[in-house]
Amino acid sequence: MTVSDPAPPLPAPPVTRESLLGFLDALGIAHTTHDHAPVFTVAESDQIKAHMPGGHTKNLFLKDKKGNLVLISAEHSTTIELKRLHERLGCGRLSFGSAERLEEALGVTPGSVTAFALVNDPQRRVRFILDAALMTHETVNFHPLKNDATTAISRDGLLAFLAALGREPEIMDFTAVA
Repeated sequence: MTVSDPAPPLPAPPVTRESLLGFLDALGIAHTTHDHAPVFTVAESDQIKAHMPGGHTKNLFLKDKKGNLVLISAEHSTTIELKRLHERLGCGRLSFGSAERLEEALGVTPGSVTAFALVNDPQRRVRFILDAALMTHETVNFHPLKNDATTAISRDGLLAFLAALGREPEIMDFTAVA
């Protein structure tokens, strides 16, 4: 795809892994996906990280008391102080969103939260925060909508994916919050 080419149409939610990867292909975004056993925590993914270069992520799906939804994609080692984060974001106190709300808003289940799930939010109801530390990596790694694989794309590829969704991420330095 060149700059003058129109963006490909968004796949219809709920998007599958195959249609997500096809969308990345249509956007001309290079990616590599590695299948592995399902992982549910950052610690469980240590062995996978050893074989895949780049920034590895933890992804938090949060809500405030008013029902506003927030997705944070951070470098796996970043400390996120949830007790004070709401002050920085200018919203109510944050807590983890329920599995039902996660599936309804982003089309994924707990353990599979990923920036790629924003493809399932065409109304842009979920606010997206991206960790500045993650963006220092040339390659970033996310689950392709399920936690039994990891997809590596370039940092610029991630930004191009987000732009195709009509989103510009809020990039936050979480060390400043802590």
